[in-house]
Amino acid sequence: MNMAKSTRRVRNLAVTGMLSAVGCVLMMFDFPLPMLIPSFVKMDFSELPALLASFSIGPVSGIMVCLLKNVLSAIFHGSTLGIGEVCNFLMGAVFTGVAGLIYKRNKTRKTAIIGSLVGAVVMAIASVPINFFFSYPVYAAAFGGMEAIIAAYQAINPNIGSLLGCLIVFNLPFTLVKGLLTSLLTFLVYKPLSPILHGRSE
Repeated sequence: MNMAKSTRRVRNLAVTGMLSAVGCVLMMFDFPLPMLIPSFVKMDFSELPALLASFSIGPVSGIMVCLLKNVLSAIFHGSTLGIGEVCNFLMGAVFTGVAGLIYKRNKTRKTAIIGSLVGAVVMAIASVPINFFFSYPVYAAAFGGMEAIIAAYQAINPNIGSLLGCLIVFNLPFTLVKGLLTSLLTFLVYKPLSPILHGRSE
């Protein structure tokens, strides 16, 4: 029994590490959607490996993937002085942690769907205070002031006059869509990858 537990623990660590590396690579392929949101806010699907880890191993593993992929990203191709990576970690941890905790209580496909939806909604809501109190003030201090940030949003919608308005109108729905798309991709690839994630052959 102890040997089996030890083997499972080693496998889980290996899978977590592998998924962290995949997440780091996916972060390199982020892309802007300038017609919808300022180009410094980019779409990526690097939470996909973290959500896979959260469902296959547990929410702690999912959160660890979020942490490790951002550490790797900051080391190898970070361009935001670590601010973007911290923000990405916080929101990804909320997303995958909530989804994994819900799924852990009752491991069914229905619960996984519910967990993903709830996780995406909570991440979207959390993006507002995370950006308002942490990432955007730091960005403003480092890269030219809050006025320049708000002006980038006003170029798309001139009616937005405050940072909070920008985050609610633009970032919240953007983050929600990101979470929903990541969830959809996760469900598409989970079954084919399940033997690798769970360490069994078909």
